[in-house]
Amino acid sequence: MNNKIIGIQAIDFQWQVENPFLFCAHHKDFYPRGNKEQGVAVSLKGRDIHNDFSRKDGFSMYHGDNVPGFPVHPHRGFETVTIVLDGVVDHFDSKGAHGRYAKGDVQWLTTGAGCQHSEMFPLVNEDKENPAELFQIWVNLPKKDKFVNPDYKMMWAEDIPLLEAVNKEGKKATVKVIAGNMKGIKSLEPCNNSWAKDRNNNVGIYLIHMEPNSSISLDAVSESLIRNLYFYQGEGNINVDGYNIKPSNRVKLSGNDEIEIVNEDKESYILILEGEPILEPVAQYGPFVMNTREEIQEAIGDYQETEFGGWPWEKDDPVHDKNQGRIAYYPDGSIEKR
Repeated sequence: MNNKIIGIQAIDFQWQVENPFLFCAHHKDFYPRGNKEQGVAVSLKGRDIHNDFSRKDGFSMYHGDNVPGFPVHPHRGFETVTIVLDGVVDHFDSKGAHGRYAKGDVQWLTTGAGCQHSEMFPLVNEDKENPAELFQIWVNLPKKDKFVNPDYKMMWAEDIPLLEAVNKEGKKATVKVIAGNMKGIKSLEPCNNSWAKDRNNNVGIYLIHMEPNSSISLDAVSESLIRNLYFYQGEGNINVDGYNIKPSNRVKLSGNDEIEIVNEDKESYILILEGEPILEPVAQYGPFVMNTREEIQEAIGDYQETEFGGWPWEKDDPVHDKNQGRIAYYPDGSIEKR
């Protein structure tokens, strides 16, 4: 190791993350064709329905029983960032917001004082398979923002800034700038109360696709920056500041040094999560993230008493019509279509 590479660790389904991030999961499922209800049109025998993370036959149902996904569940005190690389996601929440987003889109949700939501993966194709791939990333909120009103924002694929780095050999690395600023390319704005909203917090979420033999560098940012590189998919190795890294590894990096990444002769896929830490205690119990155990107990009690405003939808796992396009309905009545 050297001063630039702090540690290397294998990654699995749920990845190890660091402040200000709380959680990161990479879902990649090869769903079969769908049925009339946009559910799975094959037998689900042998699965632990409502808790299926088996990847049996190449896919999981998660907490769904017909449509895969995550039926209604509560959150308080943090944000979810959902990045869809393939497939379709239907969002419904207790504030009345709902929508359908798909390949390349990103949803940013500040849960704040508390909300319920569902995230289902409808299988819209009855005549062919329904591959799906997405990331869900949790970003903490500081104490001052734990009780802000929930907020919801779509970042449509067409609007997400891209950085292209072409080396002397003409090989290209492409970066989707979900959050942050890379080499002068700034992301779209997140929700208003996000830790990422203040650019001084240096929150970066970068998805990097590297062509064979391409290269890219990460800029020096600050001594306090927490930076992790996840080499989540590839058939060859990458070289990070002189060290060969195999796929399915996390590399913790210095935030105050320029880091050179050179790809070998196969395509490689990388996620970078970085940011200034929130220098406060963290107390977490499942979907609630606060600063103290007493606040966790309060969150549980509030949810039991109020259900964070209740659930306005007829089903716990609602989905839109099969033919619905990409759309976002906001609580104030405004609508965005793509």
